Amino acid sequence: MKSAIPFVSTLLALSLGLTACGGSGDGFQLPGATGTALPYELMSKVDNAEKTEIRNGSYGSSMAPHPTREGYFYGLSDRGPNAATEAGRTPSGIIFLTPSYTPRIGLFRLTSEGKAELVDTILLKDPKGRPITGLPNKSFGSTGETPYNLDGSVVSLDPDGDGIKGFDESGLDSEGLVALKDGTFWVSDEYGPHIVHFDATGKEIERINPFAADPRNKAGRVLPAELSTRWPNRGMEGLTITPDGKTLVGIMQSNLYNPTKEVGSINLTRIVTVNIESGAVAQYLYKQDAAGLANSEIVALSTTSFLVIERDTKFYGIDTGTIRKNVYKIDLSNATNVDRSNASLRTGKAELTVSAANGLLVNGKTLELVIKDAGTANNFAAGWSQLAALGIQPVTKTLAYDGIAAQKYPHDKMEGLWVIDANRLGIINDADFMIAPDGVGGVKQKYLYDGKVESNMLYVVKPIAPLF
Repeated sequence: MKSAIPFVSTLLALSLGLTACGGSGDGFQLPGATGTALPYELMSKVDNAEKTEIRNGSYGSSMAPHPTREGYFYGLSDRGPNAATEAGRTPSGIIFLTPSYTPRIGLFRLTSEGKAELVDTILLKDPKGRPITGLPNKSFGSTGETPYNLDGSVVSLDPDGDGIKGFDESGLDSEGLVALKDGTFWVSDEYGPHIVHFDATGKEIERINPFAADPRNKAGRVLPAELSTRWPNRGMEGLTITPDGKTLVGIMQSNLYNPTKEVGSINLTRIVTVNIESGAVAQYLYKQDAAGLANSEIVALSTTSFLVIERDTKFYGIDTGTIRKNVYKIDLSNATNVDRSNASLRTGKAELTVSAANGLLVNGKTLELVIKDAGTANNFAAGWSQLAALGIQPVTKTLAYDGIAAQKYPHDKMEGLWVIDANRLGIINDADFMIAPDGVGGVKQKYLYDGKVESNMLYVVKPIAPLF
C-alpha cells in the first residue's frame, strides 16, 4: 500500500461515515468517560446456588457507527453464552448454555441524555435464510471443540440439517464488524476464520475463508491457508474496511499455531488485507508488547493507518501484576508484506521459501517458529532481529490510549472501537452475557472489582493525541 495523504477531520469523517457531532442541539448526546450501559434482557437463570443470570445483551464483540444516521451505532454479539469446561474433561470442549442462540447485530440509538437504546436486531442467517447458531464448524473451520450442554451431555442440535449433530457449518463465533452504506455487513469470526458478507436482513451473500475447497468462496477469493492454524477461540477478532471501500483489513487475536500448537504463546500476530474486487491479499506482522495478549479490534483511519486494541484478559482491581487495556495507532506504510504472493520479498534470498499450507518460511521454519525458537529473552528480540535481517519489518505502533492509566478500565475484554472524531474515541466491552466459567464444569456470575455485575458499557474517551 502507498502512504496515505493526510485527511482533514471533516473529510475523514465523511469518508468513514463517522459522526463528529454529539451536542444537545442534534438530538443525541455522546456519553462521557463514565460511560453508559447497553440494555439487556434476562434470558434465563442457571439452577445453581447463585441462580446465575444469563443476560441477553452482550453486543460488545465489535461496534461500528451507522454510516448514514448520526447518533446510531451497531454492536455485534459472539456465539452466545458459553464457558470453558473444567480442566481435564475429555474430550475438551466448550459449554453452550443456549446452543440454539443466533449471533446477531444490534442497532442502537443514543438519546439526548447519552443513553443507549436498542432499536433493531438483525439475526445472522445462512444462504438459505435459516438462522445460524454459534456452534462450531465440523469441516471448513473446525476448532476441535466438542460442544457440551451445561449438564455435561454433548449438544445434539443439528441446525444446518446435515446430519452432524452439535455442529453448524454456517456457525460463527462472530467478532469483527463492518457496516456499509448500502446496508450490508461484513463479519469476521474465530472459527475458520471466516469473513462473511451479509445483506441488510442478515442473510449470507458471500464469504472468504482459508479453505480453497469450500464452494462458498468465489473463485480467486480465499484467505491465506496459514490463517486456518489459528489458536482455537483466537481467530480473526477484528475487521475494518479502508475509507475508499476497497479493502477489508482483519487482525488475528493471537499468534497462529503455525505449523502446530507446539508454537505455544508468542508475541507475533498477523494483519491480513483483502481487495474486495480482485481478491488480492497481503499480510503484515504485528509485534505485541508481550506474549499471550489479544488484539481484539482494528479500525481504519486511512488506507495505511489504523487503530488496534491490544489487551490482556485481566480485571483491574481484582488481578495482580501489569494490566493492559491499550489502543495503538499503527501504520502499514513501512511494514513488509509477508504473504507468499509477494515474490519480490524472496528475490535474492535463498533463506526464504513458501509453503502452500504455512506461508512464508525462513530456512524451512514458519515465521512463528522463527520467533519461538530464538528464545523469549527481551520479548523475543532475537527472533524479531532475525526477521529484520531479512528485510521483514512489523507495522509501526504508537500508544493512542491507555485505559488503565486514563480511567482504570474495569472490564477484562475491551473489544470495540468507534472513531467519533480526532479527539473522541468510543470503546465498548464484551461482557460474555454476564457469566464466567466456575472451573468445575459450570458457570457463575461475572463481577467487577466494585462488586457490580459485569455489563456492556460504552465509554467516550479522549486519546493521548489527536487521531488524525
